[in-house]
Amino acid sequence: MPGFKLSDRAVAFLAATAVVATTAGVASASTAPASEPGKAVRASAPSGSLTSSLKGWGRMDYPDAGHDIQVTVDAHATFKGVGWAKPDRAWGTFRIYHRIPAANGEPEQVNWGDFTVDCLTSGGPTATVTGRIVRTGGNAGAWDDYLKRHIRMGVSFYVAEGKGSGPSRIGLSGGTEEHEPLLSRCMAPAADSKVVKGGYDLTDKVPAG
Repeated sequence: MPGFKLSDRAVAFLAATAVVATTAGVASASTAPASEPGKAVRASAPSGSLTSSLKGWGRMDYPDAGHDIQVTVDAHATFKGVGWAKPDRAWGTFRIYHRIPAANGEPEQVNWGDFTVDCLTSGGPTATVTGRIVRTGGNAGAWDDYLKRHIRMGVSFYVAEGKGSGPSRIGLSGGTEEHEPLLSRCMAPAADSKVVKGGYDLTDKVPAG
């Protein structure tokens, strides 16, 4: 209404109430798993932890003929309970292998890198693995700089389950350049490349032990 004005005491009371409500909301959110309401998740979470694993080898499709890209993985993780997006522990290894055919007078080139797993996330038929590079090989030496900078790379997986689920797929992050920040843990692009040979076994969040 025109001319309506709260008293100084009323203004102070409303401001204090807003601060308390905001503080309570922050405290509640800080204890909850990512993207999940804290109370609902804690109520439905099992008393024990959950575990996921991803194992296998696959050759992925590549648009340039003659390229051979393979991903071998043996990754494991434990989670505090239902709804926790990131693991509280992850371990294992994965290898990325890339052979480039001889062309334009250049010899065949091979690069491969071994990575120590620092994150495995999973949900249904999908998983994401990240790790830091610990060893390289091949005749090209293109990943030697990655090794010096201990680059993190990520791989995403779609593991087809049964008839009608389509082919399994892989997505590779690649390595970041020297002036760029490291890839974050648990991050990888969409699994957009078909697995043309081999396959993977994914176990998604089952009770540990």
